[in-house]
Amino acid sequence: MTFVATGGLGSQIGNHTDQVVEQLGRAIVAGEYPPETMIPLDPDISEMFDVSRTVVREAKKTLIAKGLIQSKAKVGTHVRPASEWNMFDPDVLRWHAALNNQRPFLEDLFEIRLIFEPAAAGSAAKRATDAECVTLSKLCDNLATGKDRAAVAVADLEFHKMILKVSGNRFLQSLGDLVQAALYSLFIAEANERNDQETYEFVERHRAIVTAIKAGDAKAAHDAMVAVILAGRKIELNI
Repeated sequence: MTFVATGGLGSQIGNHTDQVVEQLGRAIVAGEYPPETMIPLDPDISEMFDVSRTVVREAKKTLIAKGLIQSKAKVGTHVRPASEWNMFDPDVLRWHAALNNQRPFLEDLFEIRLIFEPAAAGSAAKRATDAECVTLSKLCDNLATGKDRAAVAVADLEFHKMILKVSGNRFLQSLGDLVQAALYSLFIAEANERNDQETYEFVERHRAIVTAIKAGDAKAAHDAMVAVILAGRKIELNI
């Protein structure tokens, strides 16, 4: 077994692989290589990025694991249909969040949020401890006092992830970890669109969730979370 020192050849290959994955992944998600079309051959990719064939092969393995491409012997490598991409992969989510035309992605994101976040809020109302309710209240305060839009977006993300944690369901908690990059991009975009009155209403909608959870009212918590998500959806999709 051969060991490579940190910063040596192994590290360089890893860094180059990440760069190729990033550039090709972004290009595929952006539609530069549409579904069912072939991506460049390995020698061409090697020349495009000035990397070795080994790096190209490793990058393709990573993109295959993310569901973006499929490679067949004597045929080449083609882009898979978007419906087959792993949308819970952090990189795939991040690449979608960076698109110029985000509407289809946002519609899907809001739809999945409406499925699992209200349910998580309802479950949290049945399980939350006093200490967890205090934490949620503090996170609401952070929404109101964030020094800038980025700070508010971070507080918003932490609030929603805390709801998923308090639900007691490990699958729901994992969903929060998986989609956090996309949610942060969404929340900072929403923060940039709100005026002072809308910010006040935004905070109060979140406080309604906490109030319902403190009261142990699962239905009210569920409905309050729906209201929060639909308000964000209205801002982002203008509907």
